[in-house]
Amino acid sequence: MKNLLKLEDAAEWIFSIFLFSKLEYAWWLYPTLILLPDLSMLGYMVNSRVGAAAYNFVHHKGLGIVIGSAGFMLASQPLMLAGVILFGHSCMDRVFGYGLKYGDDFKHTHLGKIGN
Repeated sequence: MKNLLKLEDAAEWIFSIFLFSKLEYAWWLYPTLILLPDLSMLGYMVNSRVGAAAYNFVHHKGLGIVIGSAGFMLASQPLMLAGVILFGHSCMDRVFGYGLKYGDDFKHTHLGKIGN
């Protein structure tokens, strides 16, 4: 089941790259911005609960979909870009085993322990 979920996330990640290709931005912007959502890990400097909440909010696929959809409806390229990057990053993280976090430990995710 875990491999099936990773395959699904890989397909969604590829879809985000396809969506990005339809925007009017240079190709190098996608790889430049794709790790930007990881700044949400700065919440772990406060404590594990705040870090997990910040990380989970930014890494929820629904956030990327909502922002990207708002950008589409408002014909806003920057909003569509933000949505595609957030969605793509969340998919990419799940492909590599980084799931949504529990409040007790950064390595405790909904996909299991990181590194196991």
